[in-house]
Amino acid sequence: MKPVIGLAVGRGTGSEVAAVFERVLSALARVHATDIAIERSPRTYHSYVSLKSAGGIDRVRELTREDAEHYEEFCRTLARRGTTAVFRTAINAQSLYLVRQRLRAVKVDPITDGDTSLLLVRDEAQGFYTGENQHSPGLVTRTMAFSEEITDEVIAFALRRARQEWPREGIGQVVMAYKFHLLDGALDEWVSRARVRHGVDIALFQPDTVNRNLIAFGPRPRTVVIAGNEWADIMHVVLLDRFGSERQENRCTENVHLHPDVAGLVEYQTVHGSADDIEGKDTVNPLATVRAAAAIAERHAGCAGAMAATERAIRLTTERGVLTPDLGGGHSTTAVVDALLGVLERCDEAAAEPYRERPAEGAGASLVAGS
Repeated sequence: MKPVIGLAVGRGTGSEVAAVFERVLSALARVHATDIAIERSPRTYHSYVSLKSAGGIDRVRELTREDAEHYEEFCRTLARRGTTAVFRTAINAQSLYLVRQRLRAVKVDPITDGDTSLLLVRDEAQGFYTGENQHSPGLVTRTMAFSEEITDEVIAFALRRARQEWPREGIGQVVMAYKFHLLDGALDEWVSRARVRHGVDIALFQPDTVNRNLIAFGPRPRTVVIAGNEWADIMHVVLLDRFGSERQENRCTENVHLHPDVAGLVEYQTVHGSADDIEGKDTVNPLATVRAAAAIAERHAGCAGAMAATERAIRLTTERGVLTPDLGGGHSTTAVVDALLGVLERCDEAAAEPYRERPAEGAGASLVAGS
């Protein structure tokens, strides 16, 4: 049966990013002599910039709800049909986090460079980033929640994913970064029970303590950081730069949904945002999108070696100086993709072997990783 991949497109540079994704996925399918179908959401979702131009606060709230409801149903429909992956360009965060709350999402990013090995698992299902707003003149009241059930689901997922990431060496340490001092001691009790339940030592710290320890000592080998978005959204880019030698513009990540209605559906996204300021200029950095297409092709469409071959193509293209302006180059998005695909379509699997990675959760094979 032909694999089907979902595609959800937002405003800003979303249409340009989506075009890169479709082009690269098609090229990878051609190289692997397979056929991949794309099911595109019929709605173009708003970015924050496009929402602000749509009208006042009431109109923004209405469109935010509409986008969230539509994207949630799109994901549920994909999951019911057996689709295991969806690529989404950046959309307005408020709509996105309503969906993440309802579908109990976690973001996963393994950050590695040399001896450093850190697995960041972002709790997107609860906390300040989720919740509802109530408005009165000159006042916004935001109501959100934490729950022991969701906290334990996130911990259980993080431990499972870490064991898949390091099947032989095992987990080095588990650290949780949350503002637990604001929760009357409830989170401490939940984590204490989780330690016993999962048989794992879990260190719960304030975010500033995690920062201090990382600055002073760096992460221990095979560190799992489970974090609320209040810290992780800000620190993700810093961790990539400091411990992964990577920039957010080049990076894609996975969002795994823990709600049973959509279990098995993995959402891939670029780490960079909608970049409305460069919309239509053909200068958006395509590397994160290219990597997302390769990960989906390999993990969800049977294109063995696609990620390794793509990394080789990126390396060779970068060494030749074919880069978009944000990376110091002078090439357009189209020119960079042209160069990458020129290398990729001549690359055989053996040449890419040193860059091979394992498949990720939701792919129906052994599991590992991929605002």
